Amino acid sequence: MTMAELTLEPLQTPLEFFPILPWEPLHGWDGAMDWRQSLAGIAECHFTMAGFVRPQDLPACESYGLKALVFGTASRGPLTREEWQAWSPAQIEAFVRQAVEDAGRSDAILGYYLLDEPGASLFGKLAPAVAAVRKYAPGKLAYINLFPGYATIGAPDTSQLETDSFTTYLQRFVTEVRPQLLSYDDYMVEYSQDLADPVRTARYFADLLEVRAAAQQHGLPFWNTVSSNQIRPTTTIPSPANLALQAYTTLAAGGRGVSWYTYTARGYGYAPIDANLHRTGTWQFLQMVNRQLKTLGPIVNRLTSTGVYFTSPPPLPEARSLPGTFVWEAHSPAPAMVGEFVDGAKQPYAMIVNLDLRRSAKFRLVLAEDLRGGAVLSPEGGAELEIEADNALWLTAGQGALIRLR
Repeated sequence: MTMAELTLEPLQTPLEFFPILPWEPLHGWDGAMDWRQSLAGIAECHFTMAGFVRPQDLPACESYGLKALVFGTASRGPLTREEWQAWSPAQIEAFVRQAVEDAGRSDAILGYYLLDEPGASLFGKLAPAVAAVRKYAPGKLAYINLFPGYATIGAPDTSQLETDSFTTYLQRFVTEVRPQLLSYDDYMVEYSQDLADPVRTARYFADLLEVRAAAQQHGLPFWNTVSSNQIRPTTTIPSPANLALQAYTTLAAGGRGVSWYTYTARGYGYAPIDANLHRTGTWQFLQMVNRQLKTLGPIVNRLTSTGVYFTSPPPLPEARSLPGTFVWEAHSPAPAMVGEFVDGAKQPYAMIVNLDLRRSAKFRLVLAEDLRGGAVLSPEGGAELEIEADNALWLTAGQGALIRLR
């Protein structure tokens, strides 16, 4: 099948819904613990989804207005990696059908969790599972989360991707699995020590732009799974700045969802909920960022991403530096990422993100000749706030701003 012949059916969700997901199952990976009591906290933290839930959890999700991904059947969790390798397509289809039947028709169902981080050798098994979700639960998501680009060492026998490059991995996933969505994880913001390590910083933006390119090529939405804990004992911890940066760079690239790994500690430090189920300072930081995503995400859903640019020098050589189509320059002592968009009436928008995680900075924008200014859309309710004189605005460390240009 050629790319021209490939027809995909991307996930269709209401424009007013922006997925914000705690990336973990309510009952733990082994099903031994019961986290249902945390649903109230998840809703209060401004998530729009409950994470991965069993069919019996769906009524509780409904009561809090949370969407969810169904995690297995009523009697067991999802297929293990070993089962994916051993089971036949007919067995896989039967399992999906059982999960759909057990879940019923709850309004909380966004889709069904299938697998996390598959290598390319499993794509042939995932294809019938995605087809089964389309068959038995039309309009619902067959959720698969992919590896980041840095999971490859460059050889099929040693790479977790099982391909020679991230580009090949993404292309094979689309052509072989026929997904409705691209979702991947990338924790390089914290691995880079808050962007202090330029090599790891470049990896974060390389993956973001690569997934964006594949999503645009195939007409698919994409979600980014980023870090809300101390991903390793030697890395930086979550902060208002690095949480905001991960959220706003995803939006600026045209992302349609943000997943946070993890909400509860699960062996990680500085998670929003610690091992004793107590809220931490990270919970407050994440609540603030999620609140902004909950406001601006649905607005971005209505826009079409037309370009991504950086002030010079960009964080990786192959990225595009300004000028963009609408924003020609962004003068500031801090580096910036600029995402450009248009709405259905071709009205231009831009999202400016402060890529300095240590200081606030003022950005003075030089716009295209046919544009005279704009209004900043408030992350608190979406009201239009007039931009400063000379098209300038201050952004705190890691913060972004969505501007309707005119």
